[in-house]
Amino acid sequence: MTNPGRHHHLEIRDGDEAVAAADVTTPAEAEGTAQASLRAAPGHIAPGSRASLVDAVMDLPGVQESARLEAALPLGDSETLGRLRERSENATTRPAGSSALVDADIPPAAEPAPDPAEPRGPQLPAHRGR
Repeated sequence: MTNPGRHHHLEIRDGDEAVAAADVTTPAEAEGTAQASLRAAPGHIAPGSRASLVDAVMDLPGVQESARLEAALPLGDSETLGRLRERSENATTRPAGSSALVDADIPPAAEPAPDPAEPRGPQLPAHRGR
């Protein structure tokens, strides 16, 4: 029997209320395909909540170790779709009933930004032109 991977449930909350949620399955082996279903509460929610959900999904270690992402989201959810396109490469989207299906490559994890408090080698004085 094969290992189906690991399941994660993520929520973005506004106070006590979950305003956006995702169910994510990450592959048991690195370089596999992660799968995600993203949704938001009906009605108005704070701008950025859907983008924050995408960031939480994309920042999961199992997703970062994957090569591809297959995601389902509500058709017309432009904030979620836009953020998925920003965080992935070669994204293709197709409608499926009331959902949009996204297939995308996951870019390699970025190098962490250097800590500005750490010295990075010899510091040269700034040149001031006249």
